[in-house]
Amino acid sequence: MLRLGYNEQQLKAKGALWTAREIGQQPEVLLATDRIVAEMKDRIAAFANPYLANPLARIILTGAGTSAFIGECLAPFLDAQVAARVEAVATTDIVSSPFVYLRKDVPTLLVSFGRSGNSPESKGAIEIADELVADVSHLVITCNADGAIAAPGKDNRLTVLLPEAAHDQSFAMTSSFTSMMYAAWAALSPEPADPARIAEGCTSLLQTIVPMMQRLAEARFDRVVYLGSGPFKGLAREAALKLMELTDGKILTSYDSPLGFRHGPKAMVNDRTMVMLFMSNDPLTRAYDMDLRAELIADGTAAQIVTLSALDDIDDAILVPGMAGAKDAELLYPYIIPAQVYGILASLDAGLTPDNPNVSGTVNRVVQGVRLHACEIA
Repeated sequence: MLRLGYNEQQLKAKGALWTAREIGQQPEVLLATDRIVAEMKDRIAAFANPYLANPLARIILTGAGTSAFIGECLAPFLDAQVAARVEAVATTDIVSSPFVYLRKDVPTLLVSFGRSGNSPESKGAIEIADELVADVSHLVITCNADGAIAAPGKDNRLTVLLPEAAHDQSFAMTSSFTSMMYAAWAALSPEPADPARIAEGCTSLLQTIVPMMQRLAEARFDRVVYLGSGPFKGLAREAALKLMELTDGKILTSYDSPLGFRHGPKAMVNDRTMVMLFMSNDPLTRAYDMDLRAELIADGTAAQIVTLSALDDIDDAILVPGMAGAKDAELLYPYIIPAQVYGILASLDAGLTPDNPNVSGTVNRVVQGVRLHACEIA
């Protein structure tokens, strides 16, 4: 468990026990997830390969909120590795604009992510795809055996059920995010990641970054920006959401790519702003990341610049050891750890209860109040 300087009873009293436990358990849950996917390897291949190998097919990675951002992180890598076109489209977009995002005559594998699997849009997206697409199958990756999208017995559906521990009980998704993201990578990529190396990278950060993240939380920044290129832009979006959720919107958050940040969003940086950069291992991409980092330092405007790197070429970076040769896809998992730890510490520093930080009760662990409207199909 991630102790944060407290014992278990103290964490429980602060309303932080579940969030701390779920952040801290990620290396173990990731390895358990790998074992589950490995056991299902042949079933998954038989189910998904007809789509993955078809250049005329689409693979749509979908979910709502954090579950949608899994797709944004993985789509760039998977699209380059398989014959089919791989896209990330949120369930919230599919149910509200199905004719924009679905194609009747294009064979489609809908890969649905869901912590609970009970979000109305998650169930709705599957139902709409079944109605609208002539050849559609569903690979469901979920943490909840009792969720609405985990229904067995359908010929065009295969469910990958993750370890029970991955079904986060806290408000904010943490281990469910990394485990579902790893499951999709291991299930669909012809070049799967190295689970042991990833778990070791996550463990190293969990053991070392708490003091630094505590100092940053105590600095009480008004604004925090997360920046990453390629797949790390999706990770930056997830990091921004995590901090906003855990601090009940008290800290203004934003995300972008390093190149995109110059085109207007950089105006939000002031002397109460922290910027966190996720550095790519790809030489070309990293050159652009480095340029933006140097520019921010030269500007002298941001209160704090935090850099995460797997290459030991930046003096003050948070280094992920043993991953200098890793693919960027492998870095997605350890890179989110500092953002999660900072989020729970900032939540505690703000006097909130991280396991349920929304004081007004208007935002819920599983979304409520969504009314799905009928989809008129010609």
